[in-house]
Amino acid sequence: MFVDQVKVQAHAGDGGRGCIAFRREAFVPKGGPSGGDGGRGGDVILEASHDLNNLIAQFYQPRLIAKKGEHGQGKDKHGRAGKDLVVKVPCGTVIWQLPNEDTIPEAVEPKGEWESAANAGMALAIDLEAAPETDTPAASVAVGQEAKLIADLTEHGEQFTLCQGGRGGKGNKHYANSVRQAPRIAQPGEPGEEGRYLFELRIMADVGLVGYPNAGKSTLLTAISSARPKIAPYPFTTLHPQIGVLEFADWSRLTVCDIPGLIEGAHANVGLGHAFLRHIRRCAMLVIILDMAGTDNRDPADDYEKILGELKQYDPTLLDKPCVVAANKMDEDAAISNLAIFKKKHPSIEILEMMAALEEGVETFKDRLRAAVADKK
Repeated sequence: MFVDQVKVQAHAGDGGRGCIAFRREAFVPKGGPSGGDGGRGGDVILEASHDLNNLIAQFYQPRLIAKKGEHGQGKDKHGRAGKDLVVKVPCGTVIWQLPNEDTIPEAVEPKGEWESAANAGMALAIDLEAAPETDTPAASVAVGQEAKLIADLTEHGEQFTLCQGGRGGKGNKHYANSVRQAPRIAQPGEPGEEGRYLFELRIMADVGLVGYPNAGKSTLLTAISSARPKIAPYPFTTLHPQIGVLEFADWSRLTVCDIPGLIEGAHANVGLGHAFLRHIRRCAMLVIILDMAGTDNRDPADDYEKILGELKQYDPTLLDKPCVVAANKMDEDAAISNLAIFKKKHPSIEILEMMAALEEGVETFKDRLRAAVADKK
C-alpha cells in the first residue's frame, strides 16, 4: 500500500516532578532539604531518510508519544530524562500543523465531488500565510483543514523537532534560604508540547512524467528503467506515483516519477488531481507524454494545451521548468498526420518521437533527459 498523506497526533514527554525530601543520616542533625530535580521529557523528532518511499509507518501508528521524564528522588538524585522519539520519514515530507480539535470550525457543506474528496481527508492542507494571495477558497483545498507549513524535510539525515519535551520540576532544595530552611515545596514537571499534524509526501525525483490516461507513461517508464508498474489497456491503471531509476553506462542515475493520468479539472482536485500533481513540484524537468495516435478519439494538440492549463492553474511555477514533449505511439497510422498538425500548431516545442512499447527512440529520450537535468543542476 502506498501512503503519501497521513494525519498524526504527536505528544512530547512531560517533565518529571521535583522531589520533597530531607537528609536523614546518622550524626547529621537537621540535614536540610535534599529533593532532586525531575528529568526533562523526551522530544518527538522527525528525521528524513532516503531508505523510505512512503508514509505507511505513520498510517499504522498515527500517535507519536515520547517518554516522560522520571521524577526526582531524595539524596539529591535527579530524575532520568525521557528518551527522545525519533520518527523516520521519507525525504520530501512536508509537515503541516493543524488546529486542535477544540478549535476546528464546523465543517463546510461540500459543494462538489472534489470538495467531498477533500472532506474525506484526500486533499492537501492550505497554508494560512499563502491563502490571501490565492483565489482558491480554503474549502477547495481542504474543507475545515486550515493549516500552517512548519517544515520541509528534503535532505537525508535532516531532523526537525516536532514537539519539545517539558522541563523537569525543581526539587525542594532549590527553595531553601536563610528564612525558610526546610521548604516543603517543589515544582511539578512542565507538560510536553502536543499537536495535530498532517504529513504530506512530495516525491523528490529528477524527471516527472505527465499526461492523460492511456498515453503510455507506464510503458515508457518500463522501457527506460527497471520499474515494472502495472500496464493495461484501460484508464487509471496507475493509481499512485511510480518511481523508476534510469541508469547510464558511467553509473550515473536519474529518478523518474510517473504520476497517474490527469483529467480536465485536475487543478481543482477533480480525479484527485492534487494527490498526483504535488509529486511533480520538486522535479527538475517535466515530460509531457502525448498519445499521438489519438486513441479514444483524442486530439494530441488539444491534450497538450489542456495539460499546460492544468499545470498553470495548479502551480504557475511548474511551467518554468524545462519541458519536452514525448510523442508516443508513433507506430500507429494516424500518428504521422497528427504529429504534422501538432508541429504546425506548436512549431517551437521540442518533440521527441518514440514507440515506447517497441522501445524505439528510448535511447535518444534518455540522453535528452540527462542533458536537461544536468543543465538544471
